[in-house]
Amino acid sequence: MRFAHRVVNLEQEGAYAVLARAQALEAEGREIIHLEIGQPDFDTYANISLAGIRAIATGQTRYNPPLGIPALRRALAEDAGRRRGLSFTPDQVVVAPGAKPLLFLPLLAVLEPGDEVIYPDPGFPTYEAAIVVAGATPVPVPLDAERRFDLDIPAFDERVSPKTRLIILNTPGNPTGGTLSLETLEHVAKVALRHDCWVMSDEIYSRLVYEGDVPSILTLPGMAERTILVDGFSKTYAMTGWRLGYGIMPEPLAERMAPLLVHSVGCTASFTQYAGLEAILGPQDQADAVRDLFHRRRDVMVNGLNAIPGIHCPMPQGAFYAFPNVESLGRPCEELADYLLDKAGIALLPGTSFGANGKGHLRLSYANSIENIQKALERISAALDKLRTDV
Repeated sequence: MRFAHRVVNLEQEGAYAVLARAQALEAEGREIIHLEIGQPDFDTYANISLAGIRAIATGQTRYNPPLGIPALRRALAEDAGRRRGLSFTPDQVVVAPGAKPLLFLPLLAVLEPGDEVIYPDPGFPTYEAAIVVAGATPVPVPLDAERRFDLDIPAFDERVSPKTRLIILNTPGNPTGGTLSLETLEHVAKVALRHDCWVMSDEIYSRLVYEGDVPSILTLPGMAERTILVDGFSKTYAMTGWRLGYGIMPEPLAERMAPLLVHSVGCTASFTQYAGLEAILGPQDQADAVRDLFHRRRDVMVNGLNAIPGIHCPMPQGAFYAFPNVESLGRPCEELADYLLDKAGIALLPGTSFGANGKGHLRLSYANSIENIQKALERISAALDKLRTDV
């Protein structure tokens, strides 16, 4: 069969592929510790789930406005603005079934064939996929491991061109847990203004920051008129399966999202949105407690990795991922990831699942219990010891 060029080289996200392999091993009776998938390991908070159940019970199961129910759009505008010291209107808010449609659909609205899009590498695989599907040219920019995975500014400047139409940022970032400094954001903002291009700021992990604050490029002069903020409920509120995300963008672009949503997904489930409304307006103590729990898990994971010979892991500032350098082990990261799954029962991802610049790294999610993290570290250490002995 012949397929369109935009899907010929489109690949499944690495985390889902490894999850499927891990689950197949579990079906054979193997005990697998899951460090591959980026989702909290606990249930959606009870008040949020009950709000969704009540919405279903009271008939909130029909079509609704494609951009989202007005009450949720209003609450999101107020909440996002308060957290960033800005003022947004509900008309700037677009609700979607997950954050991923908001990584895809705005690109369809602003890009033409021949346009170039700068994005981080290593970075979330959907960025490159969305750029290709939109018919534009992906331009990866490396992150600087020596600066805790901040953007490599000299490389960024080299890749900016008259064809640059959009710049994608992710802070805190997946897979590194790194954040972008204010100096970096100011530099990117100047470039965006000079070249009259858009910026997409993926801030899905903005509530999972462990030291200090992470600035948003939206707050910088002139950027509100050209920035697409992407966020969602999956990470903060353990709502991965609810599929609820949102974007904040200039009103003219938000208006163009309506037909794109209508013709792709129709609308986001009403009961999911009412659950999201409770998440935003309800108590935040559990979300804060979970952030503190991830902080403790991060310390156990990173300190444990750095105690294993041949592994060097910077301390991530946010999200729930560790991205250790394993080059000194002398094996390709893909081979190491397969080896640790097959021999040690540890599901994790090779850095190259996130782009060519992830070479020599592994990604481990610490969205698991401290007990399981400690057990995983012991297994990884023993497996690598055996690997050295076998050599």
